[in-house]
This record gives sequence, C-alpha cells and structure tokens, in this order.
Amino acid sequence: MTDQRDEALTPKVIVTYLDRYIVGQDKAKRAVAIALRNRIRRRRLPEDMAREIAPKNILMVGPTGVGKTEIARRLSQLVHAPFIKVEATKFTEVGYVGRDVESMIRDLVEHSVQMVKQRRIEEVRGEAAARARDRILDALIPPRKVQEKVSDFMQMFSGQPQKQEAAPTEEDERAERQRLSTREKLGQMLDDGKLEGREVEIEISENAQVGIPVMGGPGMEEMGQNIGDMLSGIFPKKKKRKTVTVEVARKILQADEAEKLVDHDAAAQEALEKAQQEGIVFIDELDKVASSGGGQSGPDVSREGVQRDLLPIVEGCTVNTRYGPVRTDHILFIAAGAFHKMKPSDLVPELQGRLPLRVELDPLSERDLARILVEPEHSLMDQYKALLSTEDVVLTFTEEAIGEIASLAARMNRETEDIGARRLHTMMENLLEEIQFDASDLSGQEANVDGQLVRQRLERLVADTDVRKYLL
Repeated sequence: MTDQRDEALTPKVIVTYLDRYIVGQDKAKRAVAIALRNRIRRRRLPEDMAREIAPKNILMVGPTGVGKTEIARRLSQLVHAPFIKVEATKFTEVGYVGRDVESMIRDLVEHSVQMVKQRRIEEVRGEAAARARDRILDALIPPRKVQEKVSDFMQMFSGQPQKQEAAPTEEDERAERQRLSTREKLGQMLDDGKLEGREVEIEISENAQVGIPVMGGPGMEEMGQNIGDMLSGIFPKKKKRKTVTVEVARKILQADEAEKLVDHDAAAQEALEKAQQEGIVFIDELDKVASSGGGQSGPDVSREGVQRDLLPIVEGCTVNTRYGPVRTDHILFIAAGAFHKMKPSDLVPELQGRLPLRVELDPLSERDLARILVEPEHSLMDQYKALLSTEDVVLTFTEEAIGEIASLAARMNRETEDIGARRLHTMMENLLEEIQFDASDLSGQEANVDGQLVRQRLERLVADTDVRKYLL
C-alpha cells in the first residue's frame, strides 16, 4: 500500500522542497528525487515484478560544504520512511575495534520500529486518554473496596479458599451513590482543567532493568541487549507509587495506557517490512575509507576491509536484528564523499558497481555564496536577525554588505582550503562579534551592516596569512 503523503511526493515536489534549503546542485536533487519516486512506483507493481526491481544506489561526489549532507538532512525530514545517516569512518573491518557495518541496518530497523510505534500510539491516543482519565479519577476518589467472605468454614484451611463477594448493605449503596456523584463532578472539573495543579498519588509500573555486560568484538553489544530483553521479560514489572500534579499524571498515565494498547509484536513485524521495502541509508564520508591502491599496510587494510564488508550489505544480504532477520535487497543506499585526496575509482571495483549512479556536485561560486546567505528558508542571516531580535535589536544588511561577505568568503576558499558554505559561518561570527557582545546595550536600536563595516572587520582576516592558519 502507498501512503497518500508518498503519492504527493513527485520528483518536482521533492526538488522544490530541497530548493527551499539548498542553493544549486540541481543534478543531485534530481537524482535523489527520481530514486525516491521509483520506490513509490515499485510499490504499485505486482509482487513478482517488484521483487526483481532493485534500487539504483547513488554516489554523490563533491567538495565539502556544497550541500551533500544537507540534502540527506532535509530528505530525512521529507520522506515518511525509515531513514538514517551514518559516517563511514565509524565502521571498521570485522576483527578490528569499532562498529561493524551491519550495525547500520540494525539502527535502521530501530528507527523503523520507533516510527511504527509512534504512529500506532497516535492511533490509540483517544482511548489511552479516556483510560488515563479514569485512573486519575480512581486516584482522586478510590473505588469502594469489595468485602469478601469465605463460603465455608472448612475452606479456610484448604489451599485455595473460594471467596465470595458480600452482599452490600443499604448504607454501602448510599455511600456508593454519593461516591459516584462526587466522581462525576470531579470528572467535569477535570475536563474543564480546574484540577491541573492538584496533587495526586498514582501507581505506575517500571520494567525491570537488566544490564548484561558482554565482552567481545564489534556487534556484541547487540547480544547484550537481546539477553537483557529476554531476562527483563522473566522478571515481574515493579509497581511504584508517585505523587505528582494532575497535569503531569495525565501525561504519564496516557503514555502508560498507550503502551498497553499497542500490539508491540505486530508493530515490530510491520517495522521490519517497512525497513526492508522503504528503508534509506545515507553513508557520508565514504572517501575516508577509500585506499590509494598502493601498499596494503597500515590503515589501508582496515579501509579496504570496510569496503568489502559493505559489499554484501549494499548488494543484498540478511542481517539479524533483535526483531528478526532483515533483507537489504531493496534498501536504498546513498553514499557521499568529498574525494579530495582520493578518487571514486580508488574504491574497490565491486563497491563502485553497487553505486551505479554517480552525481557530481559543483563547487560554490561567489554568487552561490551570496544566495546562500539570504535565499534558503531560515537562512544564516535570518538566524542572526532572529537571535538579536530577542534583545530587541533590529539587524539589517545592505546589498553591498552581502556581496562583500560572499566575495571575501570565496577568496578565502580559493586561497586556502575550500570548505564551501561552512566558510560563511566563520565570516558571520567575526563580522557580528561586537554587535552580539554589545546587544544588551543596543536594545531598541537598529544595527546596520554595510560594505564598509564588512571590509573593516573581515579584510584583515582574509589578508593576514598567519591569522588564517588558526581560523577557518
């Protein structure tokens, strides 16, 4: 089945969304948009055909700071599918100290489980709220205790005496009617929000925490979690009484009731299927595990080992998780790297073949840097204006100032390391240092940044080669 929100994610819609936050890089945006749309198209096909269509994994190549990671970050907010971003540098070859590559699939499944559980909790929120309301009223007006009597004198000495409810007296019935009337009035006050600050004692259950330290290599922490989960199911849940306000009690009890209403086993199975069919893994800094192809000693051994370990994951294999086995055949992998010192051809050939779509991201020009300052939603300048507005300072920039900032940033990128749009953060901090420091004294005033101020504050930074060694 396809979600209505997914149906609306046409390639044009995806590119338009990315345009709100990322300047340029049209080829990368189009490639990602087509890949995402093909996943939706695949779900419409008959099962036998859909099984044969593998995702076209993408390798994004471009200098640092041009938008590779930002594309991944914005995609994670857009797609309604399990999505994780991992750093290739965190993984090591099996046998070395570090995380093994299968942990990225386990993390993807965990994210998928949380997504499905959250959706199911939202579906039962109404019933959970009603149950939480009843529990709060029970805490405010405890129910009548049922009096029990032993049916036969001899059963007092047997193993399990048969208990019977004693018949209520007229006084008991009158007290119960009064209690129900009071409960109804309190319920109305509770619904009207008049009891929010009143303290109430509630009983909540706590899962037994069983920590099992497991010594071993990469991936062994998963075994420790599984053993802990298994033993926590054996030990009974602890009951704990807690005194809180009605407002806090409602949140606690509503969450507790929602957890009881959700079928966790069914949610886990749905999450496994969702991760297999819709999961997306973004592997950043892939160039850091590429080797020069010369000697096979030192760190190159582990780097190539990581690539070899990635091969079956990207190609399609079974990964065991705490919720069950997961096939990676239809998970979409998007890899990215700057490849300054290495080239994509330095990756092992088999891994290159598993990333068939290669997209080149363009270096940022002076004009691009100027657009990045003002065009994206919540742009860098908008952020500084918002921060200073909390001190009642109106921050403004002239067109000349914007051009000067972009020009000096582009110059520093040319003459030193090209770090793309990240250079703008350094420029803006140095430019606005005094205004931010004195903001509390400038309350109610306007702080105007023009071209002259930009040159005064930043030209020395750009021209002084000694200073540039210590500043970005």
